[in-house]
Amino acid sequence: METPDTAAQPPEDNADSAAPTGVAAQDWKTASADPQYRAAVVDLLGALAYGELAAFERLAEDAKLAPTLGDKAELAKMASAEFHHFERLRDRLAAVGEEPTAAMEPFVEALDGFHRQTAPSDWLEGLVKAYVGDSIASDFYREVAARLDGDTRSLVLGVLDDTGHASFAVEKVRAAIDADPRVGGRLALWARRLMGEALSQSQRVVADRDALSTMLVGGVADGFDLAEVGRMFSRITEAHTKRMAALGLAA
Repeated sequence: METPDTAAQPPEDNADSAAPTGVAAQDWKTASADPQYRAAVVDLLGALAYGELAAFERLAEDAKLAPTLGDKAELAKMASAEFHHFERLRDRLAAVGEEPTAAMEPFVEALDGFHRQTAPSDWLEGLVKAYVGDSIASDFYREVAARLDGDTRSLVLGVLDDTGHASFAVEKVRAAIDADPRVGGRLALWARRLMGEALSQSQRVVADRDALSTMLVGGVADGFDLAEVGRMFSRITEAHTKRMAALGLAA
């Protein structure tokens, strides 16, 4: 069986395996001379920063549903890690002369809407949401990171590091299914809903931001085209299937 960490990574045949070329071989100072590229990166960091802030808030809320003090403590530790990720992104935006809240603002409505539409009804649904939903987002950002300048790519990949939620969620969900197999069917339906909502939300965010759209379909991001975007989402879907297996749920 895939371990949680390997299941959370995109397949090895994605663009990360290729040697960096074009923008991906440059540093921030060189790459950001292109105003369109700079705008795309500011959008990307703004979206990621608000995603990390929202993750911190959600994990803190989920801790209220935790059945034991030990579980509460684990979620609190993960929430703290997410907030530190947010701080790194916020500080990076400020360092390149951008106002962090202004960079995040365009993504608040879409991300808040996603979380409203996928509010968990219990502890287990919250664990599955964090594991599945956050991992889908991480896969998306890792795909984009392969086409970023070296400085920005290092930051993005650093804040996507697993906070420990993957192994924690897998352990708790599998134990719950072992104790009551009926739980598996309900959580499998929930995970499929999360997958659809997360992909739709990602596509809406990109479509609404011209610089991000250009980064994905060509021009700013070397090597991307419409066909590659389709393959990218196929890889994300494949990684989701592996995570479902790690959780003990049918895809």
